[in-house]
Amino acid sequence: MKPESNYRTNYSFWVKLASSASVIVAFSLIVMKLMAWLHSESASMLASMTDSILDSGASVFSFFAIRYALQPADEEHRFGHGKAESLAALAQSAFIAGSSMLLIFHSVEQLIQGPRLPRVDVGIWVSIIAIVFTVVLITIQRMAIRHTNSQAIRADNLHYQSDILLNVAVIIALLLSSWGFLWADSVFAIGIAVYLISGAISIGSEAFNSLMDRELSQATQRQIIEIASSVEGVKGLHGLRTREAGPTRFIQLHIELDDKLSLLKAHAISDSVEAELMKSFPSADIIVHMDPEIVAKVEGSLANR
Repeated sequence: MKPESNYRTNYSFWVKLASSASVIVAFSLIVMKLMAWLHSESASMLASMTDSILDSGASVFSFFAIRYALQPADEEHRFGHGKAESLAALAQSAFIAGSSMLLIFHSVEQLIQGPRLPRVDVGIWVSIIAIVFTVVLITIQRMAIRHTNSQAIRADNLHYQSDILLNVAVIIALLLSSWGFLWADSVFAIGIAVYLISGAISIGSEAFNSLMDRELSQATQRQIIEIASSVEGVKGLHGLRTREAGPTRFIQLHIELDDKLSLLKAHAISDSVEAELMKSFPSADIIVHMDPEIVAKVEGSLANR
């Protein structure tokens, strides 16, 4: 199997596994927390269930967006569908921020009115089970992130990291509330909400930059330049342009070649540059333009005037 095909297959497997597991866990948590809320009448459990409902909506959106992003390029989308993944990440960050604001409003109201927790034990056991489910999911997601660095999976992962914190906070809040510290439920929830909003801003910013075709990192650009410059026959390079959409990185550059090279030899060097870049960037979409060295120098001098 070609490296490009193997990379895409590996990417597809991990993002599909992680997104499917996310949807299953999300709906399982909703059912459990609904039952716990009905039995305990806990305001913190209601907030946790609301967060899980929003998480499930984001997970379902991500589930379909990821599968759309994995579709190969077609006549109407020549650059593929990878940006759908960035859209999913942007939507996820909006869900996170929205649920966090709701959690803050609910917690402030609860501080004013005071909670009522007639059955603490049910909420605690459901929260413990929810933590176990979420830890399993986060483990799968982190494996997927390590193999793909998917923006959508990273956004979903933030959801469920926060869920662990939220469930731990619910347990502590329920215990403290049962001991008479009625403010604990709200204070813990507000702290988690602030953490969630911070993470949402970070993920949303990255997704927005991807949608706006932001260049790859400086380190990655230096790596591209080093690889292309190391190919025998390349006298220099310029005009490097990069961007990323889903699993695909787009790389365009001009290589400077000896003026007297035949077109056949120049094309062979161009192919070598592309082949070397593909070793480090599987599944990349690479365009290499060939310039005679003298033309590159003239264009460079005119550009500097």
